[in-house]
Amino acid sequence: MTTSVNLNTSLKTPLKSKPDFVAIVHEAWISPPDWVVILAEEANRTTQTAAAKRIGYSGGAVSSVLRASYLGDMGAVEQKVRGALMGVTVDCPVLDEIGRDQCLDEQKKPFAATSALRTRLFHACKKCPHNRQKTGANHAD
Repeated sequence: MTTSVNLNTSLKTPLKSKPDFVAIVHEAWISPPDWVVILAEEANRTTQTAAAKRIGYSGGAVSSVLRASYLGDMGAVEQKVRGALMGVTVDCPVLDEIGRDQCLDEQKKPFAATSALRTRLFHACKKCPHNRQKTGANHAD
């Protein structure tokens, strides 16, 4: 006795659709700030992970920001989004005009006596009005 099996009728799992991050923002925020909407649009255009990488945060942090539940420094995230995705620049006393996101990245780098540029940045950042670091910073932002 022969049994025929149709191999073309296997169950196919439907593909997950990509979330609409802008819709998520409008559900979570009463009146979302412009930079949060821009971040959501970037996540829609690329992926949440790619958007997170562009601003130097994790996908989980971006997810929390978009859902209005981020417990970290929301102001720092805002500045990274404004610099990386919205083209906001600052006048750096050492590097001239740079993106706000690059400014924040430079502030986090440690002193390095082996690099004249790092030494100049280290000293200039300590007195800069754009400095967001907690130790000796002028929190002008």
